[in-house]
Amino acid sequence: MTALERLEKRMSELQVLAKKSLGQNFLVSDGVINKILAAVADEKPEYLIEIGPGCGALTDILCEKYKKLTLIELDRGFAEFWRGQGLTVIEADALQMDWKFSAEHLLVSNLPYQISSSLVIERSLDDVQLKAMVLMFQKEVAQRLRAQAQTEHYGMLSVIAQEFWTMETVCDAGSREFKPAPKVSSRVLKFWPRKSNITEKKQYLSFVKACFAQRRRVLSTNISSLEAKYDKSKLQQWLTDNKKNEKVRAEELSPTEINSLYHYLRAD
Repeated sequence: MTALERLEKRMSELQVLAKKSLGQNFLVSDGVINKILAAVADEKPEYLIEIGPGCGALTDILCEKYKKLTLIELDRGFAEFWRGQGLTVIEADALQMDWKFSAEHLLVSNLPYQISSSLVIERSLDDVQLKAMVLMFQKEVAQRLRAQAQTEHYGMLSVIAQEFWTMETVCDAGSREFKPAPKVSSRVLKFWPRKSNITEKKQYLSFVKACFAQRRRVLSTNISSLEAKYDKSKLQQWLTDNKKNEKVRAEELSPTEINSLYHYLRAD
């Protein structure tokens, strides 16, 4: 049975329609599903988490291959259905729940687009990062995550993701590979945790946000709002040491350079 046939059968059985409010676009491409499953299998995970199983494009196959699968589902009807299949279901918003998974867990999801950026930020801030993540994004968000400095997609999200994760592209998915079809293209990325010298992650996020607060403003203006724990008077010396113009903007600095600046300005 194809993914589309499975979806139509499941939707008929449950008498459900995709809910736009929850960002439900059900994956119906067997090719994309197989590439996601292969990316998961390469990690040989013992524990899996899936956000938004919905009608089960991935879940039907995951639950056959992996016994330790936890589902996070906000839609009550789908949560009840999967619970009825004997699976562990957390009925909650993935961004609001108490996230207590270990470094042995792998996260896989055809993410609702409206939570994708925030979810990557949240998982980057975890004290214990996951074993890996295989996630579907709107293509533009995927481009932002992997963007290089001095390119149009580069920004705060790029810096945080690249500080805490190594990423690679798994595959692309056009709008026709979903039902209902979204108005945008999608891309699947795979993430592995990356060693970082950042110990106070929330503080670092605040620092990076300040650097990019006004994208077109120079860095010195943006960081003027930073609290006293940063010695902003040292910025000029850092710029000189790193051969940067005093008019430099945050978007011109690589994640490595922003990391360096953060530690240089720390007054404690």
